Amino acid sequence: MTAALKHLSAYVATGLAFLAIDLIWLAVVARDFYHDAYGEILAQPFNLTGAAFFYFIYILGIVIFAVAPALAKRSLPQAAIQGGLFGFFCYAAYNFTALSVIKNFPAAAIPVDLAWGVMLTGSAATGGYLLTTLFFKGGAPRDDRRT
Repeated sequence: MTAALKHLSAYVATGLAFLAIDLIWLAVVARDFYHDAYGEILAQPFNLTGAAFFYFIYILGIVIFAVAPALAKRSLPQAAIQGGLFGFFCYAAYNFTALSVIKNFPAAAIPVDLAWGVMLTGSAATGGYLLTTLFFKGGAPRDDRRT
């Protein structure tokens, strides 16, 4: 298998993990939280085109900055840690930019959204890594620690 196919597989696997986890969070677990916190500034209905662009770009970022480096080193912990860090920095950039330019942006929601960004992105990177390594023969996950 070529490197391009492996990276495409990583993108699809990471995307599936990200979308599944985010859908459960947004539609079930935290639905009322976001409606209550964002109130009138929350788009109703949400902008599907904007969401599609976000998911396409963000998942690509997860693969570039977390999954691909972890695959190269065959390190599951690296996928999780770099994914979590990527999530923190991206969600922090969004939240603090929005806080500075959007009238009545709910500052109280920022800690929850930052924690979600870390958990979601770290989990998606981990899932993408695991699914990709399972798809490719001889790519079973291993830890860098040796006994």
